[in-house]
Amino acid sequence: MWQHLTLSSLGVIDSAELELGEGFTVITGETGAGKTMVVTALGLLRGDRADLGLVRTGDDQARVEASITVPEGTGVADAITEAGGRLDDGVVVLGRSLSSQGRSRAFAGGATVPAALLAEVTDELVAVHGQSDQHRLLRASAQRHALDTFAGGPLSTVMGEYAPTFGRLRAVESRLDELRTHAQERARELDLLQHGLEEIASVEPRQSEDDELKTEEGRLAHAETLVSAALGAHEAVSGDIDDAGSARTQVAGAVAGLDDAAGHDPELDQLASRLREIGILLDEAATDLSAYATSVDLDPARLATVQDRIAALTGLQRKYGPSLDDVLTWQQKAVARLDELGSDDDTISELETERDRLRPEVQRLAEQLGELRREAGARLSDLVDVELAQLSMPSAHLEVRVDTPADASPGPYGLDEVELLFAANNGAAPRPLAKGASGGELSRLMLALEVVLADRTTVPTLVFDEVDAGIGGKAAVEVGRRLARLAENAQVLAVTHLPQVAAFAHHHFRVIKDDDGVVTSSSVTRLTGDERVDELARMLAGQEDSDAAQAHARELLELAGH
Repeated sequence: MWQHLTLSSLGVIDSAELELGEGFTVITGETGAGKTMVVTALGLLRGDRADLGLVRTGDDQARVEASITVPEGTGVADAITEAGGRLDDGVVVLGRSLSSQGRSRAFAGGATVPAALLAEVTDELVAVHGQSDQHRLLRASAQRHALDTFAGGPLSTVMGEYAPTFGRLRAVESRLDELRTHAQERARELDLLQHGLEEIASVEPRQSEDDELKTEEGRLAHAETLVSAALGAHEAVSGDIDDAGSARTQVAGAVAGLDDAAGHDPELDQLASRLREIGILLDEAATDLSAYATSVDLDPARLATVQDRIAALTGLQRKYGPSLDDVLTWQQKAVARLDELGSDDDTISELETERDRLRPEVQRLAEQLGELRREAGARLSDLVDVELAQLSMPSAHLEVRVDTPADASPGPYGLDEVELLFAANNGAAPRPLAKGASGGELSRLMLALEVVLADRTTVPTLVFDEVDAGIGGKAAVEVGRRLARLAENAQVLAVTHLPQVAAFAHHHFRVIKDDDGVVTSSSVTRLTGDERVDELARMLAGQEDSDAAQAHARELLELAGH
C-alpha cells in the first residue's frame, strides 16, 4: 500500500503531502488547480520520461517521494535490495528529482537507481487507468491483451507453453530459410576451402620449415666461400707443424718462455696457465674448422631443390599467410569449416524433422488459446454488459469477437484476431469501439471495462485519472459505487470532477489554487466533516454556501454510507 506521497515544486504545486490510507481516496479541485499533478507524480515514480516543464517556474528542482509498504521476500523487495536500496520495517521510499537544467535522478530505498528500475518495481505496485488508456484500448493489440488478462490463469498457463514452442519453431524455420537461401554461397565457399586444402596438402608444409630452408639455402649458395674461409682460418690457427707464424705455434712459444720462470711469481704462473688454456682452445677451434670445411656440401642440385621448396612455401604464404604458421592455422580452421559445411545436409534434415514435430504442437496450443479466449470473451461481455446497465446504459452491449481466419499462420500470441465491438442500443449492429460509441458512451464503456479488468488484477493499488469524463447523474453515482467496491480488495485513488464519485470516497483531498497576481500556486488539503460537504456543494453548484447544494451534498454522503 502507498502510505505517503510528497510533491515539491511540481507544476503549480509548491508543496504538498498526501497521507494515503486503505480503501478509496479521491482528489478533487477546480479545473486547472493541478489535480492531475498527483497522477503525474505517480508517473514519475513509475519511471515516466522526465519533462523539464514540470519544474515549478522560479525553482531549481522538483521532487516527488512516496513511501510504500512492500512485504519482505517479494520480487519488488529483492529488486530494490539488489540495486543497493533497503527497506525499513517493510517500507521502501521511492523518489524522483527533476532539475531545471535537465538532469533527472531516481531513488529507491536510499540508493540512486536507473529510472527503469522504478518502472520495473512499480509495475507490481500500482496500475493507472486514465483517458490515455481509453485510447490505448482502441488498438487491437491492447484489446487482445485486455482479454488475455481477464482470462487469467488458464490462458496464462497455455501461453507459457505456447510462447517458447512458437519461438523455437520460428528459430528453426529461420535457420532452414538461411541454409537454403545461402546454399550457393556455401557451395562456393566449400569449393574454395577444398581447393586450398588440396593445395596445402600437396606441399605438406612443416612448422618453421621455411626458416630451416632459408638457413640451408644460405650455406649451399655460398659453399665455396664458406669452405675457403674455414680452411684459411684453420691455417692461421694451426698451420703446419713447422709454421712459426701460426697462432698455435706462437702461443706454444710463449708458454715455453714463461715455463722457464715458473715458480717465482704466482701472478706470472697464472698468466702462463691462461695461455695454456688458449692453446687448448686453439687446438679445438682448428679441429672444428677442419670438420666444418669437410661438412659443407658443394651440391648445386640440392641448392635447386631447396630453392624450389622455398618457392612452394612462399606461394602458400601469399595466399594463406603471411607467415607459415598462419598457413597452418588457416588449414586447421578450413578443415573445421569444411566439416561444418559438409554437415549442412544433415542439419537441414534434422531441422526439418524438428519443424514437422513443432508445427502440430504449436497449432494445438494456438487452438487451445482460441478456445480459452472465446470462453473468456463471453464472460467478459456479460460482466461488462452488467456494468453498463448500472451506468444507465441498459441496452448497451459489448461483443468480444475472437476470429481465427482459415488461412491464419501462428503468431506470437496464437492464431486469433481479437476485437471489441460495441452496440449502444438494442437492434444496433455491434461496431468497432472507435466507431460504435459517442464520447460519453465510450467513457462509460471504458470505465466498465476498467472496473471488470481491474477486479481481476493482482496489483494492490489502482489509480483512476478522470475516467468518469462525460458521465453524470445516476451513472456518476454508479461510478462512485463501483470504485468503492473495488476498494474492498485494493487501494483505490481517483482524480475526479464528479461530486457523486467523490461522495463514495473514504478519504478526500482537495487541490486548492491560489493566485496572487504574480505567481499561481496550488496546495493539497485533506477534507473531513463539513469540509467535505462544502467541497461537494462547490462541485455541485459552484457555491460552497448554497443551502440547496449543501443539502444535496449531505444527501450524497448519506447515499454513499458516510
